Amino acid sequence: MTKKHIVSALTLSTILLIAVTAAGCGGKSKSITVDPAALASSIAQSAVSSDTLTETAQAMLPAIYYISEDVLNSGCAYMSAGSTACEVAVIECKEAKQTADVKKLFEERVKSQSDLYASYNQGEVAKLDRAIIKTAGKYAVLAVCDDNEKAEALLKEAGF
Repeated sequence: MTKKHIVSALTLSTILLIAVTAAGCGGKSKSITVDPAALASSIAQSAVSSDTLTETAQAMLPAIYYISEDVLNSGCAYMSAGSTACEVAVIECKEAKQTADVKKLFEERVKSQSDLYASYNQGEVAKLDRAIIKTAGKYAVLAVCDDNEKAEALLKEAGF
């Protein structure tokens, strides 16, 4: 085999590898349909045992999570009154590409909450350290709960 054939074969192999890798990464952008209110309620009721979470009005989501009105299509969140760090949020973005920004906002929220709870309820920081943040299609999820296995199972069932 000549150098030219080897380079061509390597180039083709590299292109195929990139294509396969990109297709494999596409699992997060798969097309799913989720009812944010139903999923958030299900996680809040099934995976949180240390607190009773209260549904937050959708109009409050931009203020709580700093999500722009241009991004938020719909969403639902359940939050603690402050006794625990538990919270569940399911956000439907207007476009799938916006979920990366919402994921970053969720990460910032978890960091902020962790700093806050570290100052007065250190035991809740462990829950925040195990926070679940996932995206799929146009949806982003934040779950800070007692039973991560149950939350993960519900998310998997929903297509995350």
